[in-house]
Amino acid sequence: MNDLQVVHEDSHLLVLDKPAGLLCVPGRGEDKQDCLSARAQRRWPDALVVHRLDMATSGLVLMARSLEMQRALGDLFAGRQVKKRYEAIVDGSMPVRDEWSLIDAPLMADWPRRPLQKIDAAGKPSQTHWRVKQLLPERNATHVWLEPLTGRSHQLRVHLLSIGHPILGDALYGTDDIRARAPRLLLHATMLEFAHPIDGRMCRFESAPPFG
Repeated sequence: MNDLQVVHEDSHLLVLDKPAGLLCVPGRGEDKQDCLSARAQRRWPDALVVHRLDMATSGLVLMARSLEMQRALGDLFAGRQVKKRYEAIVDGSMPVRDEWSLIDAPLMADWPRRPLQKIDAAGKPSQTHWRVKQLLPERNATHVWLEPLTGRSHQLRVHLLSIGHPILGDALYGTDDIRARAPRLLLHATMLEFAHPIDGRMCRFESAPPFG
């Protein structure tokens, strides 16, 4: 398969909309070679990975079309100069506030249970802003906006779990009930915003979540 949802294409970079269940880069084993980067490189041989989404997460992925652009975009991510927004549907009713709330909890690998992550005082600093988009009382759930300030592995999933609101459909961190309430992880990367490294113009790309 080589189906790609192209959100933006220019001579320097690509923005693709990754479906849930597709790896960003190849995994170990023959069965894990089909991935977003391989599909992109069949169409654009110069496409290079800049950042990743979890296999279970859908949404916007940025790729570079040269080593120089890969470095420039990587520097933007490292310097927290890329604004990222996600949407998720989580268990329970979260408090509705006009302002964004902050989860500030350090994360580290849960080595005996890899690839799981856990909150630990010895972990790397990790911060996530969240805000309610819509309460879903008929589902005992909440549709939330999420803006990670850091980019740790599984950050959004573990942070929401830590405050008692796991993401529905989470096969890694959810209970049997949480897994059964959605056919997939209900987490989608909906927005990327950054200054284009070539001319400095602000670029904003959006993708509506395929769930509601």
